[in-house]
Amino acid sequence: MSVQLTTLPNGFRIVSEHMPGLQSAAIGVWVLAGARHEEASQNGIAHFLEHMAFKGTKRRSALQIAEAIEDVGGYINAYTSREVTAYYVRVLKEDVPLALDVVADILRNPVFDPREIEVERGVILQEIGQAADTPDDIIFDWLQEKAYPDHPLGRTILGAEERVRGFAKPDLERFVDQYYRPGQMVLSAAGAVDHDALVRMAEDMFGDMIPSNVIEPPVARFAGGETRHVKDLEQAHFALAFESPDYAHPDIYTAQIYASALGGSMSSRLFQEIRERRGLCYSIYAQAGAYSDTGMMTIYAGTSGEQLGDLAGITIDEMKRAAEDMTAAEVERARAQMKAGLLMGLESPSNRAERLARMLQIWGRVPDLPEVVERIDAVTLADVRRLAETTVARAPSALALYGPVEQAPTLAALDARRAA
Repeated sequence: MSVQLTTLPNGFRIVSEHMPGLQSAAIGVWVLAGARHEEASQNGIAHFLEHMAFKGTKRRSALQIAEAIEDVGGYINAYTSREVTAYYVRVLKEDVPLALDVVADILRNPVFDPREIEVERGVILQEIGQAADTPDDIIFDWLQEKAYPDHPLGRTILGAEERVRGFAKPDLERFVDQYYRPGQMVLSAAGAVDHDALVRMAEDMFGDMIPSNVIEPPVARFAGGETRHVKDLEQAHFALAFESPDYAHPDIYTAQIYASALGGSMSSRLFQEIRERRGLCYSIYAQAGAYSDTGMMTIYAGTSGEQLGDLAGITIDEMKRAAEDMTAAEVERARAQMKAGLLMGLESPSNRAERLARMLQIWGRVPDLPEVVERIDAVTLADVRRLAETTVARAPSALALYGPVEQAPTLAALDARRAA
């Protein structure tokens, strides 16, 4: 399997990887613009636009878009993240041209029918309401807001209800004109695909787009802070975040291994100490997320209001202990889990197409798997302890609490415990 990359004269990129033996393909266009590219008045527009993509074009109605793919047994979907909006299809190999034609139609010829806008507005408002009623969902929006206040990364992907209620066709057209430019698009495909054929189709479908300068979003700064929302719930929800490396930083794999060893599995320190030994919660985990210019390690748990203080304190203590006595065996286990997750995931053409697009976004190239594995293998015990020490001793922090949390410790108290 080899990765091939072609850039059209207007900056539109085509990246693909042929996977021998497969009879199907995953193909899509990743637009390198998401929620963090929105102005405050636009919050939620990237997600709204993703919804509207399936609501009709100059060539196809909403039903015809669905039927075109489903008539050949395929699957079409999209998602919005803070840095990317993706439109992707999974089809059999003979239907790749059809799939790309549908995706190109969605991106190049949307009509934004006012009636469909109203229908989709209602759908999104229901989605916002559903998220608000899901404690272990909404708490991460609040945590993000405290970590990055007054910055697009701190705003929700779905958008504020009052903003969503006000969006109209000109708002959608403006965002498309700003960010749906050839230099910010990547056509990515994996599976039973032919790169040269993809390039020819891309030239026909996207080659006439006018190139423009890439609009860079504002630089992020992790500020931190605390928010607590007292409510009569069965559980107290606890989310704690620390600034961590961005995804182009040399320590990105160290951060992921550290988060895994700390709280990424059933054998991790937090799970063993807080759930297995003390029975303070059902679920607790840590994960390291990253953006282009910042990152965030997050710890989440749900427990009773009475036990939240103990859980929070032990979490800090375990972080401090990890900086002192994290073992080589723990690092090796986390490393093995990370490599297995990467390699097993890439047996799926959908995951592989996603990786190709993301690697291009991060590094402007697609490192081969041996290079990535080599970088993971290069992380040492000393590296993990160093990052653990930096995180617990000096990293800015943010805290979100939800439920019966009146007596929960403050962020200042947890920071004092970190420093003790």
